[in-house]
Amino acid sequence: MNKILVSACLMGQRVRYDGRDAAVADATFRRWMEQGRLVAICPEMAGGLPAPRPAAEIEGGDAEAVLFGRGLIRTEDGADVTDAFMGGAELALAACRRHDLRMALLKEGSPSCGVHRVGDGRFAGRKVPGQGLTARLLARHGVRVFGEHEIAAAAAYLKTLEEGDVE
Repeated sequence: MNKILVSACLMGQRVRYDGRDAAVADATFRRWMEQGRLVAICPEMAGGLPAPRPAAEIEGGDAEAVLFGRGLIRTEDGADVTDAFMGGAELALAACRRHDLRMALLKEGSPSCGVHRVGDGRFAGRKVPGQGLTARLLARHGVRVFGEHEIAAAAAYLKTLEEGDVE
């Protein structure tokens, strides 16, 4: 049975920066939970940050720059939390390798888990196209990433994995 890495907040764990969750009520997601397919992680907490914690954004929204040491992740008051985010991203990748996970369902908009969009780095509530640090690192290593609103697409990909149609 193929398992899926999932942002812990989507499973109802209160690990988001504001101390809340982002529980998903989708029937397919609930079935995956019941089947024991989901491997939960909050990269930010895995990297050592508490919940709640100050909101953080990637400067310029460029996770690729952060991966290569040319960018930072900061809180609104300017604190550099790049190392915690990087540590959590690396632990998420290690979990994928340990459990042979080939896909992830992540919290959209997060500086860690955003799949298609992240904050622009100015803390103005504006999202820009891009990936969070964990999502980018996983994608660079061949893990297929989906946002929480892409469960149907994730289910279709899971089906191809289980039918052996994906390398």
